[in-house]
Amino acid sequence: MFESLGLVVFYDGDCGFCNRSVAFILKKDRTRSIQFAAIQSEFTKNLFSDKGWDQPDLSTFYFYENGNIFEKSTGALKVAKYLKFPSSLMTVFWIIPRFIRDAVYDSIAKRRRNLSRDFCVMPSVDEGKRFIST
Repeated sequence: MFESLGLVVFYDGDCGFCNRSVAFILKKDRTRSIQFAAIQSEFTKNLFSDKGWDQPDLSTFYFYENGNIFEKSTGALKVAKYLKFPSSLMTVFWIIPRFIRDAVYDSIAKRRRNLSRDFCVMPSVDEGKRFIST
């Protein structure tokens, strides 16, 4: 069922900051190949269960690529390579050790609901096709 799955960003569908991040990726994705699934969705729960991964945490950003799941800052940096210039320059942060990147990530994640409230992604019809809803 999940064998043909491409690139997927998993995000907290009830978080304004997370929704703004999705809108940013939609706008900057130069490949137009990244799909999106809410962490709360049955699709996400089934994928994580099928792969034997721990159930996802709502405060964590996940990115699925080539059959692997990446989380937190590593997931975000993996996404950055698919973005248009100059956003793709974020990949320079690979030079920062993961424990430092993830500490910054955790600090932002802890405050994410206060950073941006009540924002909902309103994709175009074309963009809407990139959302996995099952």
